Amino acid sequence: MRDPYQILGIARSADEAEIKKAYRRRAKDLHPDRNKDDPKAQDRFAELNGAYEILGDEAKRKQFDRGEIGADGKPKFSGFEGMGAGRGGRPGGFEFNFGQGGGAPFGRGGPDPGFDPADIFGSLFGDAARRGGRARPEPRPAPEQSFTLEVTLAEANAGAGKRVKLPGGREVEITIPAGVADGKTMRLRGLGQADPHTGVSGDVMMTIRIRPDQRFVVDGRDLRVRVAVPLAVAVLGGPIHVPTLTGAVEMTIPPMTGTARSFRLRGKGLRGEKGEAGDLFAEIDIEMPAGDAELTALMKARAW
Repeated sequence: MRDPYQILGIARSADEAEIKKAYRRRAKDLHPDRNKDDPKAQDRFAELNGAYEILGDEAKRKQFDRGEIGADGKPKFSGFEGMGAGRGGRPGGFEFNFGQGGGAPFGRGGPDPGFDPADIFGSLFGDAARRGGRARPEPRPAPEQSFTLEVTLAEANAGAGKRVKLPGGREVEITIPAGVADGKTMRLRGLGQADPHTGVSGDVMMTIRIRPDQRFVVDGRDLRVRVAVPLAVAVLGGPIHVPTLTGAVEMTIPPMTGTARSFRLRGKGLRGEKGEAGDLFAEIDIEMPAGDAELTALMKARAW
């Protein structure tokens, strides 16, 4: 496993905000859905998530910086310092002699009759030594899966409950938070594939993609929409209907409204994750009547 700082592309002095920013930027670039022709995209994305699991958790980051866990998040076993060569210069550190007449390794009187050599190894390595010297395996990280969920602009703005099918085939009910941004990655804990060895279920990383709405142009949190207005209404003034994400609203435009005019509907734009909302700008498109002889004659008369 590579150093998680290198994977995220940040310095070791980076603060929490820098770590989150780097993760979001890298996740957007490395997401498998954006790299469908790259067979290693899934591995790189999983590696990125593993790095963030360590550096995004303050306690795990400190453990990693102190060398207590490795880049894979597993505890490191540092061994026993000072255990160099044994008797005769051979490496190994421990040497025991339990033969007849071969000398007493624990004093002149020989080993204690009730002494069990496994007791030493048990005190050093735990009860695994008593069971034949096999240490308990380190817990493996549960497998992680990912998928992309497409939502409408209105669903992203107001939030929605949706029934989705996860990569493993399981169907679940989830809630899309109001004001979710395009490209937002959400973790569905414990809903992933179960590890065949431990039975522990992994997480599913869900990335939000907002489907474009042909009616609106998105400008940050603001929306822009073009509204067709009959010539008579533009000249005389009157009510028009403006589409919004929550349905059409009626507003009145003043007489002699030209195509260059736009009207602001405050708070009718997109919501942010903290509840703030942008505005909607209605831009006027004047509709000219077709085959209106009286209008044509009037315009000719005024031209002179």
